[in-house]
Amino acid sequence: MKEYIFLAVGRVGAASKDVTQTIEYVDQQDKYHRLMDFLTRCPEGLVLIFVETKRSADQLEVSLSEDGYPAVSIHGDKSQREREDALKMFKTGRRPLMVATDVAARGLDIPNVTQVINFDLPSNVDDYVHRIGRTGRVGNIGAALSFFNDKNKNIGKELAELLLENEQDCPDWLQTMARYG
Repeated sequence: MKEYIFLAVGRVGAASKDVTQTIEYVDQQDKYHRLMDFLTRCPEGLVLIFVETKRSADQLEVSLSEDGYPAVSIHGDKSQREREDALKMFKTGRRPLMVATDVAARGLDIPNVTQVINFDLPSNVDDYVHRIGRTGRVGNIGAALSFFNDKNKNIGKELAELLLENEQDCPDWLQTMARYG
């Protein structure tokens, strides 16, 4: 196209204001315990849990299911059929928890996701914005919980800026980290 119009509502790359973002400092070895604690208090709805690797997705799916939380996983090593079956079980609520790699961060429109959990934070803020954008869609509100630890220092500054820009609660420890590295 030679003559086109680019229309953006809000800032391109900004997080939706319809998503309440919470960042918690959780040591790597404490993440599963913290996730289980959160799930016992989590309101009903579909929960999308992001992890870093395919192996982590499979392991977390098994652990959650064994602990009584019906889960499925989706990642790039699954066949198209396996991904479609997992999505169907998730969307219908038969398995209200879906563990995913970034394969589910973009392009999938899954209605009624009420909560996104970044079990493992991505390495950049753009991927973070896409992940949390799986909730709070089409005028609905959503929530995003992210586990942060020393492994994620590389995105601390940008994450703090994003939270403040979106008038979200930014923990003092994250603001300090953003200022002083």
